[in-house]
Amino acid sequence: MRRASAAANPVLIGAVTVLVTTVAVFLAYNANQGLPFVPTTTIKARVANGANLVVGNEVRSGGSRIGVVSDMRPVRLEDGRGEAGDERSKAVGAELTLELGKQHGNVPRDSTLRIRPRSALGLKYVELTKGRSRENFRNGDVVPASQASFSAELDDVYRMFDEPTRRAAQGNLRGFGDAFTSRGSAVGRTLEELPGLFGSLQPVMATLADPDTDLDGFVRELADAARIVAPVSQQQAALFTSMADTFEALGRDEGALKDLIAKSPSTMDAGVASFRVQQPFLDDLTAFSRDFSGATEELRAALPPLNGALEVGTPVLKRAVKLNDELAKTLDTVRDLAEAPGTNAALRGLTATVTSLNPQMRFYGPYVTVCNSWNSFFTYLAEHFSEPDTTGSAQRALVNTTGKQNDGLGSMGADAPANGEDVKEGNAQFAQDQPYGAAVASDGRADCEAGQRGYVERQARFFPEKFKIARDPRSPGLQGPTFTGRARVPRGQTFTAEPQTGPYNALPRSEHP
Repeated sequence: MRRASAAANPVLIGAVTVLVTTVAVFLAYNANQGLPFVPTTTIKARVANGANLVVGNEVRSGGSRIGVVSDMRPVRLEDGRGEAGDERSKAVGAELTLELGKQHGNVPRDSTLRIRPRSALGLKYVELTKGRSRENFRNGDVVPASQASFSAELDDVYRMFDEPTRRAAQGNLRGFGDAFTSRGSAVGRTLEELPGLFGSLQPVMATLADPDTDLDGFVRELADAARIVAPVSQQQAALFTSMADTFEALGRDEGALKDLIAKSPSTMDAGVASFRVQQPFLDDLTAFSRDFSGATEELRAALPPLNGALEVGTPVLKRAVKLNDELAKTLDTVRDLAEAPGTNAALRGLTATVTSLNPQMRFYGPYVTVCNSWNSFFTYLAEHFSEPDTTGSAQRALVNTTGKQNDGLGSMGADAPANGEDVKEGNAQFAQDQPYGAAVASDGRADCEAGQRGYVERQARFFPEKFKIARDPRSPGLQGPTFTGRARVPRGQTFTAEPQTGPYNALPRSEHP
């Protein structure tokens, strides 16, 4: 009968597997406190701030793990402001217990410790920087707080930025990211070209560093220029804004801009050639500017009213653009009218009409402006047409029967004014009128004869003498204005005292009231 092998016993194999698994779990659970059966050295370190360090964090030196933090508790530290033993002179800190593997060597007395972040998620570790002292820390020794430090927390760093600053920083990062995303190839080309740039940059930097260049003086002058320009910074900002609008407008037509740039060299050559001719002008301009400096000082005081005028005028000029557009349409219409075949004939006819009407208007004008005849006529016109009838109203009229005589008022074919001759029936009739009764005298004073008086016989002149009627429209003396008339012709009005077609009289400006 053969004996069974121990490796074939399933109970034994299961027990061994469970034992190995238990040991592995135990070792994994206690790995943060150091592997068992590994000789260690325990030292303590005091630090002003534990910096969120926790038990189990690593101790590293030169990037390699040499131990772990096995314990951590608060203690009071000497701050040097009081006597030893005085509790008021002590501040609260942290005491760390470090388990260090002996295989990593001793820790010199002048070694330093620093608590540093291991990741952005808050994980920490203790960095041990070994010193050069011949004395070493022994098991249980304490590293003083003067040899231990800690890094600033990211939360503390970020806490110094307020909320608007954080939002602005986020916007900057987003903008930088967008810029690099859309300009990735440009960044690559820039890095490709940088070596050549730096090669050419070296002589430039050497020239700038040369004492003869006086870069320091140049920078100082720039500072002075900035200080002088500072009071007009707002005007400069407005200038650059307007310049940006101008360049944006230039950029709309790339072809025209290219043509301008292409013609610039020849233009500059012509300008340089003209400098010799311009030199006398520039000399005179310099002298003029020197003489004009006093006026410029006065201009500074006058600028506020001028600025106000420009402020008011700018919106008007903006509206003038639309007006100019409408004016262009009007002028186009005028041009079409001027080019029309019948326009010249119409203008010649209008000129002839105006030439014919001018003498009449100069004679009739004073009747309206001085004697008020126009308004007097219309005052009674409504009453004249107010006679009621079956259809509304009619013209008021009185039918008079005239006597019979030669050249009577009711005669047909009269060849002379009524003069009471050969009366056959009724009373003798005489013409009681002065044709073209005056409105003004020759010097423009009022002489409103029409409607001012009755039959004129005394001191009248009869033409011819057989007529007992006044045929001369110029009665002796001035009749003056009507009730609501003016004393003389208004200033600037041209007039004639008698009907005529030739040159007219105009009252001299110096004789107007």
